Amino acid sequence: MGRTVIVLGAGLGGLVAAETLRKLLPSTDRVIAVDREDQHYFPPSLLWLMVGLRQPKDFTRPLHRLAGRGVELIHGHITRIDPERREVVVNGQTVTADALVIALGAEYAPEVVPGLSEAGLDFYTMSGAQAAYAALSNFQGGRIVFLTAAPIYKCPAAPYEAALLVEAFLQKRGVRARTTLDFFAAEPQPMPVIGQAGGAAVREMIETRHITYHPAHQVKEVDTANRRISFANGVMADYDLLLYVSPHRAPMVAREAGLTNEAGWIPVDRHTMQTEFEGVFALGDITTIPLKMGKPLPKAGVFAHGQAETVAHNIAHAWTGEGKSRHYHGKGMCFIEAGFGRAGIGKGNFYADPLPDVDLRRPTLLWHWGKLLYEKYWLYRRF
Repeated sequence: MGRTVIVLGAGLGGLVAAETLRKLLPSTDRVIAVDREDQHYFPPSLLWLMVGLRQPKDFTRPLHRLAGRGVELIHGHITRIDPERREVVVNGQTVTADALVIALGAEYAPEVVPGLSEAGLDFYTMSGAQAAYAALSNFQGGRIVFLTAAPIYKCPAAPYEAALLVEAFLQKRGVRARTTLDFFAAEPQPMPVIGQAGGAAVREMIETRHITYHPAHQVKEVDTANRRISFANGVMADYDLLLYVSPHRAPMVAREAGLTNEAGWIPVDRHTMQTEFEGVFALGDITTIPLKMGKPLPKAGVFAHGQAETVAHNIAHAWTGEGKSRHYHGKGMCFIEAGFGRAGIGKGNFYADPLPDVDLRRPTLLWHWGKLLYEKYWLYRRF
C-alpha cells in the first residue's frame, strides 16, 4: 500500500508542493490537494487588474487541471484539522494522511477595523481590484487614500506598487492634477525588513510622484457617513476614495487546531518548515519565521515557493530514500511595479545575520518585462 500526503490550499505554495511531490513520489503514493475555490489566480496580477491592464481571465486557471498532473483535487471547505492524527475533515468527510502540508495562506479580516469594509475597497481581492478599477475609471478628482490596516501583511511591496500604478493611471486619464494622493501606513517605513536604506529608497519612489507618505499610522476606525479615517495617534484624514489592505490572520480552522502561537500564526522550523507535530508541515503566509533582526520573514509568494520545494523534497527523501534532504535558504526577490512600463526589483538573503542582505534596484523597463514574463511562465508552467 502506498502512502498519502495531503496539501491544504492550492495557492502559490500549495501548487508547488503538490506538483513537486507528484513528480518525486512513486505512483502508488497519493498526492491530494484541498481547496475551497475551483479557480487559481496569480495574485501579483491583481495590481494590473486594478488599473485596467488585465482581465480576470488573463491570470485565472481552473484547478481541475491538476488531475492531468496526477494530483487528486478535493474541492470543498475544511472544517477540522487534527494535527496529531494528521486528519482533515472536508465536506463532512475525514481524510487521513501520512504527511500533511498546510498552505492555507492568510485570510483577510477587514471587520477588525470598524467601518473599513463599508468605506473602501480591498485591492488584495479579485472583487476589490475589479471595483477599484471601476472607481478609478470614473474618478474625476479629489483625495485618494491608500491604507495598510496592520503592519504585517503579505506581499510587502504591493501597496506601494498599487500607489505608483494608480498615480500613473490617473496621469493617463488626465485627472492627476485634480487629485491628492496620500499613503497612510501602519508600518514605520516601507518594507521594514529590507532595512532603512531600502525603505528610504521605496519612500523616495512614492514621494517623487507627489504621494504624501504617513508612516506609523495605525487605523482605529472609519466613519463612512463623513468619509473620515481615525488613527490611534489622534490624526484624522478625509477621503473621496479609500483603497486598503485588510488586517491579515491565519484561517480559523488552523487556529482551532492548536497550530498557531500567541501571535496567531503557525511557528515552524525555519529550515524544514516542520511544525511541532510529527509529519505536519506548514509553509507560506500562514507561518511565522522570526529573523535575527527581530522581525518575521515577510509573507510573499517567492518564499512560499521555495519553502514548498523544500518540504516536497524532504517528504520524498524520507519516504523513498532517493535524492537529498534540503534546508530552506531564506533567499527571495520581488518586483516593484512603478507604472509607465517600469519596475524595480529587490532580492537577497533574508536569513543573513545580523540583518537581511537585500539589494534594491531602481525601476527600469527590463524589470517590468521580467515581471511580465514571470506571470506568463507561472501560468504556463503550473497549468
